[in-house]
Amino acid sequence: MKALLAALALLGAAGTSLAAEPPCAKEAVAQAQKLLAWHSEGDDRAAIEPQAKALPPLANPANKAQKLHVLEVTGHVYKANYRMRMLYAASPGPCLLMGQEILELSSF
Repeated sequence: MKALLAALALLGAAGTSLAAEPPCAKEAVAQAQKLLAWHSEGDDRAAIEPQAKALPPLANPANKAQKLHVLEVTGHVYKANYRMRMLYAASPGPCLLMGQEILELSSF
């Protein structure tokens, strides 16, 4: 029984690592690098995690019938951590960046 549970756990872990990359993920990571560089005024310690996480879509504020894809990228500058979200038009064709936000994850 333990061997079966261990095998199922390994299969589950392998399945999540083989999951398809969300649409526009490469563009989101590249844009996050630019955004963090701008926000940190070119600090050479700025670094971006290499993956983008898909979040639930948002309604377009200008047209509630349209959706925006949301991709989240994590970044770091020295000891500070940042959450960046890129909003892309949910349409076929090239990735169309509609908005971006950056938030320093800190307590004050």
